[in-house]
Amino acid sequence: MTTAHSHPPLLATPDAIAVAAHTPVHEPPIVEAKGLWTVFGKGTEAFAVHQDLDLSVRQGEMLALVGGSGTGKTVLLRQMLGLLHPARGSVTVLGRPAEDMGGDGAASRVGMLFQHGALYSAFNVLENVAFALNELGTLPPDVVRDAAIVKLQMVGLKPEHATRMPADLSGGMIKRVALARALIMDPPLLLLDEPTAGLDPNGADEFCALVRELHAELGLTMVMVTHDLDTLFSLATRVAVLADKRVIVTDTPQKVVQFEHPFIRQFFQGERGLRAMAPPAIAKDR
Repeated sequence: MTTAHSHPPLLATPDAIAVAAHTPVHEPPIVEAKGLWTVFGKGTEAFAVHQDLDLSVRQGEMLALVGGSGTGKTVLLRQMLGLLHPARGSVTVLGRPAEDMGGDGAASRVGMLFQHGALYSAFNVLENVAFALNELGTLPPDVVRDAAIVKLQMVGLKPEHATRMPADLSGGMIKRVALARALIMDPPLLLLDEPTAGLDPNGADEFCALVRELHAELGLTMVMVTHDLDTLFSLATRVAVLADKRVIVTDTPQKVVQFEHPFIRQFFQGERGLRAMAPPAIAKDR
C-alpha cells in the first residue's frame, strides 16, 4: 500500500496480479506527479487545491481517483492533460512534461472521456468521432470516415448511427460516441471523468463491461474519476484517494477500504459502500 501507514498484507486481487505481472518494476510509470502544487488565484486570494501531491500510474492499470468535493479530482485530470500548469512540482505523461499534451499530436497520446460526453452539438456522430483525424488534415476523407466507423463499431454502435445528431441520442449512446472519439487516435492512455454519471444501473453495467473489454483488447492504461462505488469496484485495479490536498493512499480497492481516514470511513463504509462491497457485487464477473 502506498502510504505512510501500513496495514497487514492481504491477498492481491486477480486483476492486480495481472497488472503487476505485465508491469516490470523497472518500467517507468505512464503518469507521474511529484510534489505537485495546484494553485488558483493570486496574492492574498491564492489557494492551493493540491499540496505536495505524489501519484504514479502504472502501465496497463485502471486507476480510480476518489475524494470528497473540492479535493481536485478533475483538476488532477486537467493537470495530466496539460490544461493546467503546476505551481510547484511536476507532472509527466508518457515520459514527457504534461504541458506538452497541448501540442500537436496530443490526441494520439491521451484520450479524454468527459463527464457528459461534451459532443459538438452542430456535428453528427461521425463528425464528432472523426474530429481529431480531420483536424490533422493529412488523411483522405474516405480513410477518416472508415476509421471513425471502425471506432463506432468498437463501442457497440452501428454505421447507421453515424448520421445522427447528438440531440437524437440517448445518454448511453452519447457516452459511447464520446468514447469512440476519445479512442480515434489509438492513444495508450485514456482519462475518464465520471464515466457512468447519468446512466441508469443497467446502462452503467453495460458501459462498465464495454470499458473492461476495451481495456483488455487494446492494452490501455486508464485513469478515471468516479464517485460511483459500483463503477469503482467493477473497473478499478487500484484506487488513489485524494484528501488533505494530496493522495493519502493508493492501493487495491480491497486494501484501501481498510485505511484509517474519516473520508474513507464515510465513503466506503456507509450504506452505499457496504452495498457495493456486498458479496454478490464482488462475485460478479469483472
